Amino acid sequence: MMVVIDADGAVIGRLGARISKLLLAGNQVEVINAEKSVMLGSLPAAKERFLSRRHQKNKRNPEESPHWPRSPHLLLRRMIRGMLPWSSQRGRDAYHRLKVTAGSPPNMGKPTKIKEASSESKHGFFTLEEFCKEVGYHGKSTHGS
Repeated sequence: MMVVIDADGAVIGRLGARISKLLLAGNQVEVINAEKSVMLGSLPAAKERFLSRRHQKNKRNPEESPHWPRSPHLLLRRMIRGMLPWSSQRGRDAYHRLKVTAGSPPNMGKPTKIKEASSESKHGFFTLEEFCKEVGYHGKSTHGS
């Protein structure tokens, strides 16, 4: 079964937990508007944690180090991967059923919103697009013009 989820205004941790459960149940999940999902907390603290994790390298072979992308849709996909049992084949199969896109494709049906992941009335949050621009993403903005 194909499930389309709109990530606009959804808190990433709560959204990822719901998506990983759907993936492990055998559903195909497509997430749209990934850049509009939100992270709670302060932007400078999150940037510092991300950059320290991004700079960790394997001394024996740096090419085997974990890869942390800077584009919003790939970063959200990587965060959801962290919520799946990646070391088992079941988790890898679930991850391959996930599709994350920035923006909303024109021929998309009615997406569902996960109300438990809503960021309404939360203080101190920032969008994933703002975060990615802070850590070095140079892609074009999907907002406005």
